[in-house]
Amino acid sequence: MWSSKRLDAPQAVKPAPGSIQTKQPISPSPAILEATTQNTTGAIRPTGAVTDSGVARLGPALQVKGEISGREDLLIDGLVEGSVKLERGKLTIGRTAKVTADIAAGEVVVGGHLKGNVNAKNRIEIKKDSSVTGDLTTAQIVIEDGAYFRGSVEIERGVEKQAG
Repeated sequence: MWSSKRLDAPQAVKPAPGSIQTKQPISPSPAILEATTQNTTGAIRPTGAVTDSGVARLGPALQVKGEISGREDLLIDGLVEGSVKLERGKLTIGRTAKVTADIAAGEVVVGGHLKGNVNAKNRIEIKKDSSVTGDLTTAQIVIEDGAYFRGSVEIERGVEKQAG
C-alpha cells in the first residue's frame, strides 16, 4: 500500500516503442529565444501583450488626493479623490477602484465605484456591478444591466454630427 519511492527524485521516462532517442538537448527556435531575451525587465507578460501600451496605472494599494492630468490613458484600481483631466485619453476605473472626483476625458469606462461628474468627449461606459453617482455629459453612453447609476445624462452632439 505505501511505497518507499522518493517523490522528489526525478522519474525516468521510458521512450515509446519505435521513437527516436537523441543524447543532444533540443534547442529552442530563434523566435522563442528572441521573445525571451527582449523581456529584460523581469516582468511576466501574457503572450501577445503589447509592451509599451501607453497606459498609466494606479494600483489597488495607491491612494491619491488632488488633481491628476495628462495626455495618456489611465487605469485606476486604487482610491482617488479630487479631479482627473485626460485631454483625449481613456480613463478606466477598475473593479477595485473607489473614485470621488470630477472627470474630463475622451472616454470613460467604469468598473468600480465613482462619485462625481463626468464629461467625456466620446463615450461613457458603466459596467455591471459598478456604481456611478453624478451627472454625465457625453456623445454616447452604455449602461450594462446590473450597474447602479444615480444622476443625470446629457447627450452632446459632436462637432462633426452637427455640421451634417
